[in-house]
Amino acid sequence: MAQPIANQPSSTPQKRRSRRFPFISPVEATWQEANGKVFREAGQATEVNAQGGLLEMKTYPAAGTQIELTNLVTHETSQARVVGVRRNSEGRLLGVAVELFVPSETFWGKNLQLKKTCADLVRLEYEMRSGPFDPRILREFRDAVDNVRKTAWAVQEWQERQSRKQDPLTVIPLLTAEGIRRATQLCDAITAGVAADEVARETVGIDEFFRSVERVHQSLLALLKDPKA
Repeated sequence: MAQPIANQPSSTPQKRRSRRFPFISPVEATWQEANGKVFREAGQATEVNAQGGLLEMKTYPAAGTQIELTNLVTHETSQARVVGVRRNSEGRLLGVAVELFVPSETFWGKNLQLKKTCADLVRLEYEMRSGPFDPRILREFRDAVDNVRKTAWAVQEWQERQSRKQDPLTVIPLLTAEGIRRATQLCDAITAGVAADEVARETVGIDEFFRSVERVHQSLLALLKDPKA
């Protein structure tokens, strides 16, 4: 996106009250200048939280200006106030900081909620490392968190590709590959469990698992032998 062009000077943004998450969400901002001229500018949110976010636009209003934000994915609108701009160490403008009049966990869409949930799970997994847990329990939890993060990423990619008018179905092969990776990881773990006598003939579900492995084996044999595959 082109670097924004200021139509009025802006001030340094106030200190944010909670963590922002890297994010891309198309938005539209509408505001009225002191001379009565109405601006409507498309842009994108790149860092957000429930209190507000950082927007990239070609034209931006002065600090203190009230604007109406529209999320172009959910079509939800919210009133906000410009609290300043952010620049890098070289002085290049990075975006406009805005604060929602009414903090909202839903305005930015489900992708933000997914990011927050995944961040909380990762933090919890890290904190559990110092707890009184068996390494196997920690490994299972870490793998589960990793699976949630990757699936959440697929959901985010689906919505972002839709918003960019790209084919979201291109996410499906990535999900399939991830499913194969998880299945391979699980089978390796079960093999290690058998070798360590953690899996026995009496283990609940062992017969059903064996039949499932047989079905997968036969399907893969047919697939790999098919010259058209």
